[in-house]
Amino acid sequence: MPKEIRAQRRLAAIVAADFAGYSRPVGLDEEGTLAAMRAHRRELIDPLLDEHSGRVANTAGDSFLLEFPSVVDAVRCTVALQDGLAIRNKDVAQDRRMELRIGVNLGDVIADDGDLLGDGVNIAARLETLCQPGGLMLSDDAFRQVRDRLEIAWVDGGEQEVKNIARPVRVWQWSPNSSTLADPMTIDAPLALPDKPSIAVLPFDNMSGDPEQKYFADGIAEDVITALSRFRSLFVIARNSSFTYKGGAVDIAQVSRELGVRYVVEGSVRKARDRVRITAQLIDAAIGNHLWADYFDGTLDDVFDLQDQITEQIVVAVEPEIGAHERQRARRKPPESLSAWELVHRGLPYSSRVNDADNQEAIRLFRQATTLDPEFATAHAHLAFALFRSAHYRYAEDVEEAAASARAIAEQAIALDPSEPEAHYVLGRLHLLARTIEMAISEMQTSIAINPNFVRGHYGLGYTYHRGAGQAELALPHYETALRLGPRDPWRWTILANKGLALRFLGRHDEAIATGRAACQFPDAGHLAYMNLAGSLAEAGQVDEAQLTVEKAMQIEPILSIGLISSRYASMHQTILDNLLDGLRKAGVPE
Repeated sequence: MPKEIRAQRRLAAIVAADFAGYSRPVGLDEEGTLAAMRAHRRELIDPLLDEHSGRVANTAGDSFLLEFPSVVDAVRCTVALQDGLAIRNKDVAQDRRMELRIGVNLGDVIADDGDLLGDGVNIAARLETLCQPGGLMLSDDAFRQVRDRLEIAWVDGGEQEVKNIARPVRVWQWSPNSSTLADPMTIDAPLALPDKPSIAVLPFDNMSGDPEQKYFADGIAEDVITALSRFRSLFVIARNSSFTYKGGAVDIAQVSRELGVRYVVEGSVRKARDRVRITAQLIDAAIGNHLWADYFDGTLDDVFDLQDQITEQIVVAVEPEIGAHERQRARRKPPESLSAWELVHRGLPYSSRVNDADNQEAIRLFRQATTLDPEFATAHAHLAFALFRSAHYRYAEDVEEAAASARAIAEQAIALDPSEPEAHYVLGRLHLLARTIEMAISEMQTSIAINPNFVRGHYGLGYTYHRGAGQAELALPHYETALRLGPRDPWRWTILANKGLALRFLGRHDEAIATGRAACQFPDAGHLAYMNLAGSLAEAGQVDEAQLTVEKAMQIEPILSIGLISSRYASMHQTILDNLLDGLRKAGVPE
């Protein structure tokens, strides 16, 4: 029978898995590693596949592709598989362990002689490359099949651009640190409504028919968020959280519940030649009613005026007592160049990721924007932040030069517009590095005074009180405010990790451990999260688990040591640093 006739399409739960860092143990002991992999397959993987009705569709060296009749079966099997591997690895030396990365997707596939092909397979494979060793990563399509059926703690990883897939894929992550939904900081925890009008602005749909115009549509929504955030009497969810709903069908009631807001704004943008039409609607999610819906037509030269009109109507609808003076104060000076504005919004997704390559692309786009419009304060502020990150994460070859450039550009942004909160935040962080703590606190307070809904400003002030001034009790309210304003922020793990460190310093060990576990569930969690959790576990006497957590930290940062932490965190308040190092020593971090 010809192959074309044998090929069939079907919906399937697809699992892509590979052994992370396989070449390292092979280089140390090729025969022993191959024997271990065969033993894992014979004694663990194959029995679990039989138990959960799974099959091997394809294998290639250290990777394999699996098919299951349902996502529930796939997740139950792969969680059991990761738990089983963790037990088998417990007494194996760190450099010889074999750990799986696993991606799970629900999608349409082509079955060809038992093998599986198609985008459904490609997405699972891309998720596997994004996954942390020992964990699972699910696509949004797969997640919807299990979220109400399995008691597993999932963390929203936001939208990810994946290679050769046209649309971003929203992802969900599981970590073996916690298998239940008992932790109150998981995504399903209900959020109480604030004591003032609370709003989330969803990403606007691009109706232009040109995928490149998505940045224009994103920019409209982002600017509306920024304008609303400056009103002290409103509670506005940050862009990094509201934009996690981009690209999919949206249930307004679910958005309201997950973000803890009463009002939701959604809209669309159509751009054709020099004309633009923006539609927007405001929904009271508590009762499911539309408070208003309108459209705004104009030329590209009118874009910023149209944004102001949308903001004005939202404010009048939800908080009519805000006066004209306050509405005028909240407005920012628009850029002279629409192209520079678009470049900034192209750069923001890169700026929200923690790696050198994306940060360099953000720097390139922001610098190009400042060249096109030297008076555009916001572009300078974002460029200063990206340069600060080059220094802070030591991406730059010359860290001191990157820090000096960040300072100069932040100061330039403030000279152009003193009400740029991002620029004040950058100066605050640079003052913290220089141990000029009072100036650091002042700059962070200024950023919040300008924008009371600025997540980074609240986090920065908490961070400065905690790690700069040694006042952990003053830091906690600001960490909590940042977490509430960004309930789905991909950077949430950083805030949780530092909040856990503050709780540990205050002797609140149970809370510190719970917070540390929540931080470690995020797919992009860095060694800081595992390091802080390890210290908290050790302080609470849970030394065995602390040592395992240190090993995970060292997978991310292999040169982790007491000496490295001492030098890297030299600007930290000495009592906080001593507490951190004491916990790490108890957890087994080498000197």
